[in-house]
Amino acid sequence: MKIAMIGTGYVGLVSGVCFSDFGHDVVCVDKDPGKIDKLRNGEVPIYEPGLDALLDRNVKAGRLSFSTDLAEAVKGADAVFIAVGTPTRRGDGHADLSYVFAAAEEIATALDGYTVVVTKSTVPVGTNRQVRQVIRKTNPQADFDVASNPEFLREGAAIDDFMRPDRVVVGVQSDRAREVMEQIYRPLYLRHFPIVVTDLESAEMIKYAANAFLATKITFINEIAALCERVGADVKEVARGVGLDGRIGPKFLHAGPGFGGSCFPKDTRALARIGQDHSVPLRIVESVIEVNEHVKRRMVEKLEDLCDGSFNGRTVAVLGVTFKPNTDDMREAPALTIVPALVGGGAKVRVVDPQGRKEGEALLPGVKWVENPYQAAKGAHLLVVLTEWNEFRALDLKRLARKMARPRLADLRNIYDPRDAKKAGFEAYVGVGRG
Repeated sequence: MKIAMIGTGYVGLVSGVCFSDFGHDVVCVDKDPGKIDKLRNGEVPIYEPGLDALLDRNVKAGRLSFSTDLAEAVKGADAVFIAVGTPTRRGDGHADLSYVFAAAEEIATALDGYTVVVTKSTVPVGTNRQVRQVIRKTNPQADFDVASNPEFLREGAAIDDFMRPDRVVVGVQSDRAREVMEQIYRPLYLRHFPIVVTDLESAEMIKYAANAFLATKITFINEIAALCERVGADVKEVARGVGLDGRIGPKFLHAGPGFGGSCFPKDTRALARIGQDHSVPLRIVESVIEVNEHVKRRMVEKLEDLCDGSFNGRTVAVLGVTFKPNTDDMREAPALTIVPALVGGGAKVRVVDPQGRKEGEALLPGVKWVENPYQAAKGAHLLVVLTEWNEFRALDLKRLARKMARPRLADLRNIYDPRDAKKAGFEAYVGVGRG
């Protein structure tokens, strides 16, 4: 199959590279010539484990290329995927679809023979029908179908998610489009991965509902964590006991400083707005959004208490600022609430993150970036674990405690045992939900 992937952001680039590894002929298109030049030189603009090697392999095999010429890429394509950004629109919480519709209009002018135009971007219910209208209006003679194919890629594990998915969701309106999508995903069909073929609206809703449910699980356990602190329970034990119920499961039951990233905050806000627009208020989703912001502020209060009520004049070492490990993504990260509060309160903040500095330098002014946790801890009054990178899971706690002016640990990911911290010489340990 010949595929054009419009957009080389996180979703577009990972999807394009993986489709080429399925054996398809893929052209990834972007308007940014600088980004395309880097990709042609084998430079991957995002951090995703294994992506650079997979990209290099498929470029050398002649299945993957990069271009700024959308019309040439679309010409003769069996499927054109729209994988552009849908950020939250300022002021009203809706997803901004301007990039999607602009891409659809440009695709329409270049269509050559029957083509399936597939929306990979996360879009509100009804968007694919609007895409169809845009294409039909721009090119009344076009022979095409639209399809919805939402992505379910976890940053840091995206390649495995693409190659061994829990499910693939495809929304179509015709058998012809279904056949094209089945050919595209044939390697997964042959290995019996679940392929959910449904209508356009259901496919669009599946994506939002899935992300909202996962965000709800995170927020639920964070509220339980707050209660555990008051009653003397340990949320890690509570989550383990709850997660062993097969109807619930253990995933996304890890208490912490709140969810962030490119999907959950944006998608919960968009889903809440969709509900309001259709007079079906989604009270649970609205509460999830509100509580998640409160969780981040509660973390600041925890740190302030550990600093005897004031950050002023304190040195604070922060381990990890990306929204999760194995990514360089800072979007909506809890660090963007917590670190500015430290700096604004007068603290001297040192930051360590294996991949976060590239974005973090612009987003977190006033901090000092250092190479390792032991540098960060020297003379510090507080050590904060904010992102659970593997590099931070087995630190020499005794060495850290000896280097600190006041050995106090805020373990906001609950990766250490409080008893081990005490034995290592920390005078205070605070986790999340560990009463």
